[in-house]
Amino acid sequence: MTARTTPPFRADHVGSLLRPPALHAVRDRYAQGNASAEELRAAEDSAVREAVALQEDAGLKLATDGEFRRHSWNMDFLFALGGISRDEQPRGTEWHTRSGTLHAEFPALRVTGPIGLEHTIFGDHFEFLQSVTATAMPKLSIPSPNMLRSLQRNRDEPGIGPYTDIEAFWADVTAAYQAEIRALHAIGCRYLQLDDTSFAMFSDPGRREGITAQGGDPDRAHLDHIATMNAALAGRPAGMVVTTHTCRGNFRSRWSAEGSYDLVAEALFSELDVDGFFLEYDDERSGGFEPLRFVPKGKVVVLGLVTSKKPELESPDELKRRIDLAAKFVDLDQLALSPQCGFASRVEGNELTLEDERAKLRLVAETAADIWGGP
Repeated sequence: MTARTTPPFRADHVGSLLRPPALHAVRDRYAQGNASAEELRAAEDSAVREAVALQEDAGLKLATDGEFRRHSWNMDFLFALGGISRDEQPRGTEWHTRSGTLHAEFPALRVTGPIGLEHTIFGDHFEFLQSVTATAMPKLSIPSPNMLRSLQRNRDEPGIGPYTDIEAFWADVTAAYQAEIRALHAIGCRYLQLDDTSFAMFSDPGRREGITAQGGDPDRAHLDHIATMNAALAGRPAGMVVTTHTCRGNFRSRWSAEGSYDLVAEALFSELDVDGFFLEYDDERSGGFEPLRFVPKGKVVVLGLVTSKKPELESPDELKRRIDLAAKFVDLDQLALSPQCGFASRVEGNELTLEDERAKLRLVAETAADIWGGP
């Protein structure tokens, strides 16, 4: 086995990192009108530099900006699309731990005009990240277009917002994503990730009931999602590696769904036009590794075995044992290792410390080096 020189790397991570206390303080002052936009930008710049150093020091070959300039992994991007506005009615979600449930409400989307790309979303974020990486490849994550599917409340509805033709809506979404991907490539992005929570949730009983209630078929809905992503990726520039991350929710160390990959695996792995899959596998909610038998040659699976939801550090021997189990279903040379999700999918972050995060990233890098070689 050898270390990978192209992404996804043997030791990788999803993207978001815990915001440092100093950045939280400036962001709070900014929200209260006590700090300027320039002060906030300077605080973000400083925090991103520190985050890049943390990742490089941990031994990673990639670096993200930790998503430090965002409030959430998806909404900042989606609100920046032309034609998307904030809904006055927030969206409520139940978030679970083994000891209880938390109800939280987040901003919701609505369509108020034609969907389009008005500027390169996160383009300035990426350019700054690119300027401060020394040894690591800059990586950017954006939400999958499937994260807009919640806008269609019921299949019996004639359209979405001003769109009376649902196909016209998705055609405009596709065009916007294709333009975004071309624009990101033009400024130097060679490692892009489309985050999509939907695929990992299709086996959850509650989600399946919801799809049925909206007039859909829970056994086939994932095929529509695959087609939507493939359309967005069609014609992407050569030389850009694209991966996808799929999980079951990540908010303040809680999750929103559970279930295996069995239902979606065959179509997802064989038909989705990406180079690699970041899969959540940190506990029993994810099921077994058997679905990995459908991964074709040439695709990489990044096993999310190290949890980002709690501070306890995994045993390197246990990680190696689980990777050996996964290798019974897909070649070891097609595997890599990462935390199961981001450390802070929203600005609040998970219930870990910065030192916990650092130790987890170092564990990923050291374990990967033990298995596949490399520094």
